[in-house]
Amino acid sequence: MDTNKTILDMIKRKLVVSCQALPEEPLHSPFIMGRMSYAAYLGGASGIRANSVEDIQEIKKHVNLPIIGIIKQVYKGSDVFITPTQKEVDALYQEGVDMIAMDATDRIRPDGSTISELFPGLRAKYKDQLFMADCSTYEEAVRAAELGFDCVGTTLCGYTKATKDKSLPNFELVEKLVTTLSIPVIAEGGISTPEELRKLFDLGIYSAVVGSIITRPMEITKKFVRAIL
Repeated sequence: MDTNKTILDMIKRKLVVSCQALPEEPLHSPFIMGRMSYAAYLGGASGIRANSVEDIQEIKKHVNLPIIGIIKQVYKGSDVFITPTQKEVDALYQEGVDMIAMDATDRIRPDGSTISELFPGLRAKYKDQLFMADCSTYEEAVRAAELGFDCVGTTLCGYTKATKDKSLPNFELVEKLVTTLSIPVIAEGGISTPEELRKLFDLGIYSAVVGSIITRPMEITKKFVRAIL
């Protein structure tokens, strides 16, 4: 049985929920993320995206769903912080995460390399590992597919200098990707309503990751407060 195909099949046309909280957020805790993932599972989520080995270990205690794992690590002098170096990839692989997501933008990484220089070695080292490319532009996604990533996500559109003015979700980018690439396209970033999610699936995405609007109550509260200021 092809385990990787099975994992991809489990999230096909399904919702993945991102359960993350950064150190400065009140819900930052592996225990809380474990319960958050269980709530997402009860709500019908078919996969979880999680940050850090500690959170992933706790989440595994509560749900038996495919996990897209990342490690957010800030390095001085680089804007790349989603699984930025081989160190973070090694840690996620050792944990046994189903899929590893990496920043696949064209930005310079903490070690001075580009994704085109870093990823081929990782692909060769971890032949059996699923990798997701977190991209911000069409060109980055095309390159990621050429490099051997198993799927591409629109995760970083709107969060890089080149795309900071893009409205989210970026339906135009999604449509262009699904009509061009032969590997799965995962919509992620700025999905705030069920209607937006439905439209993305109608455009032909393979899967979608929804995070903040489900799992970040502080940010949700801020939106409501700004509406009445």
